[in-house]
Amino acid sequence: MSAVTQDTAVSTGRIARVFFYLILVLFALFYMLPLYVMAVNSLKPLSEITGGNMMALPRVWTLEAWASAWSTAQIGVEPTGLRPYFLNSILMVVPAVAISTVLGALNGYILTKWRFRGDNWVFGLMLFSCFIPFQIVLIPMAVTLGKLRLAGSVPGLVLVHVVYGLGFTTLYFRNYYAAFPTELVRAAQIDGAGFFRIFWRILLPVSGPIAVVSVIWQFTNIWNDFLFGASFGGTSQPMTVALNNLVQSSTGVKEYNVHFAGAILAALPTLFVYIVAGRYFVRGLMAGSVKG
Repeated sequence: MSAVTQDTAVSTGRIARVFFYLILVLFALFYMLPLYVMAVNSLKPLSEITGGNMMALPRVWTLEAWASAWSTAQIGVEPTGLRPYFLNSILMVVPAVAISTVLGALNGYILTKWRFRGDNWVFGLMLFSCFIPFQIVLIPMAVTLGKLRLAGSVPGLVLVHVVYGLGFTTLYFRNYYAAFPTELVRAAQIDGAGFFRIFWRILLPVSGPIAVVSVIWQFTNIWNDFLFGASFGGTSQPMTVALNNLVQSSTGVKEYNVHFAGAILAALPTLFVYIVAGRYFVRGLMAGSVKG
């Protein structure tokens, strides 16, 4: 009887597992449906979209919409393609992510291993900055960039994103370093190691998981930002602003295939980052939360 009961339990468990995975697959398909619609319609001529089913596969496969979205064709005096703005986004994202990650690591190191009076207040204020809406800092940031003569430039956008993202990166690294053995730092000090030597030789080599979290978080936020780019970009606007201009530049019949292709082009870098390092993101977050 016990063997029969065990076999029944195993069968029930397998059925439940199959049902569970089926539900997950259905949710995944539902979640991926917008991406499917965008990808399929970006490969269609416009006539198939306006006069056909948007869910159907293309009858005529074409990359003309992708070429049009990427090109620098002129309408009046404004460029409508995404290509000239892609470099602006790269020049903005790479240094902003690198600087904010390194500064966040240094802040986390100081706030956990080089304690000082009022360090909890400093951390609390930096944590508070994570909850400040974008709109509140627009006017103070505009004044600051104007006085620094960085308004309307890529370095100005880099500064904006470094300042706004520093609270998040400090939070990540501070929680991650909180459980790192302080005795190792004290032993290194006794052996004569200084501030930066301890950081580079002891803490930084074990910071891979949380560094990946910081890089992915910052890259995603900075690349997808629209408000700061539209407000402070000037002639150095990022790709998200260019995508909005691409959609708004359409006159008469909306070129939905071009818009879909442009949206996918703008999302490809973040998609690539998550595909390459996405599994380390959750792992790093869990490490930081448990150790903190």
